[in-house]
Amino acid sequence: MTVRTADVVVIGAGAMGSSTAWWLARRGVDVALFEQFAPGHALGSSHGGTRIFRFAYYEQSYVRMAQAALPLWRELEADAGETLLDITGAVDHGNPRSIAAVADALAACGAPFEQLTPDAATERWPAMRFEGSVLFHPDGGRCRAGATVAALQRRAAAHGAHVQFDAKATLRVLDDSVEVDVGGDMWTARVAVVAAGAWVTHVLGTRAPDVTVTQEQVQHFAPLVEQEWPSFIHHREKWIYGLYTPGEGVKVDEHFAGPVIDPDHRVPRNADHDAEMVRYVERWMPGLDPTPLHKAECLYTTTPDESFVMERVGPVVIGSPCSGHGFKFTPLIGQTLADLATP
Repeated sequence: MTVRTADVVVIGAGAMGSSTAWWLARRGVDVALFEQFAPGHALGSSHGGTRIFRFAYYEQSYVRMAQAALPLWRELEADAGETLLDITGAVDHGNPRSIAAVADALAACGAPFEQLTPDAATERWPAMRFEGSVLFHPDGGRCRAGATVAALQRRAAAHGAHVQFDAKATLRVLDDSVEVDVGGDMWTARVAVVAAGAWVTHVLGTRAPDVTVTQEQVQHFAPLVEQEWPSFIHHREKWIYGLYTPGEGVKVDEHFAGPVIDPDHRVPRNADHDAEMVRYVERWMPGLDPTPLHKAECLYTTTPDESFVMERVGPVVIGSPCSGHGFKFTPLIGQTLADLATP
């Protein structure tokens, strides 16, 4: 058995783990990043073309987090030499009370927005239909998800990180350090950052936060008209969200609709849910061909209140921040986890 050392070991090379390794390596920290699957795999929560970037939250804390994340996205782009965040604007519509809460939070944080009637919104975006109250905030857009993860991994390695794929890690926590078994190689480190997403309970066992893993499914639909495509959220009993994904079409799905699973044991796609989303597109998205162009799946790892877990317990930093809405904060969360790992 080979024994190697690092200052920090990061388990899980999705968005958050890769961002953590990038921040640590840039600071000159000796960091090793391990991913149990191959590069670019589609088994977790960080793959695919795009994720929504938005300031539009009910809670001021998340608005401020998005505001803080935006310049860090630009810092990452400068380091990577490529565009990873497209600002297209974002639209929220539907339940007036829900939209009013978003407007109040944006106003309190000084984030620009405008409110429209459904007719005015349809005039601006004729491929979409709207109801209730409509709010547009210009700072919303889309994160290039798969490209972001690849860039973080590439740049972490360029800054000196050890990045290893197909490397399932087993963690052993000691009093003031950790041991990580990676395929028979033993790594010792002062700190382990566990950013294993849906596998967080597999890695941490009883130390894991209280999370539920669901298997979500999405569909993409081909545009029939030329227009700007803001990301959008339809506020109703269960949110419908969507955004344009270059090369794949407009992604449309219901938020938190998937079954609870173990990440190592998936279930077949729900054909009834797919059909329901097609009916939604037929009613609310006249500028889309309602025949699905591309289908995909991803995992949500959600805490009971849909908040993020970013904490240090002894020599272990737990980063389980997604809850179905974390990707937009990727460089900020990575920075926070790196700070916790190197106090």
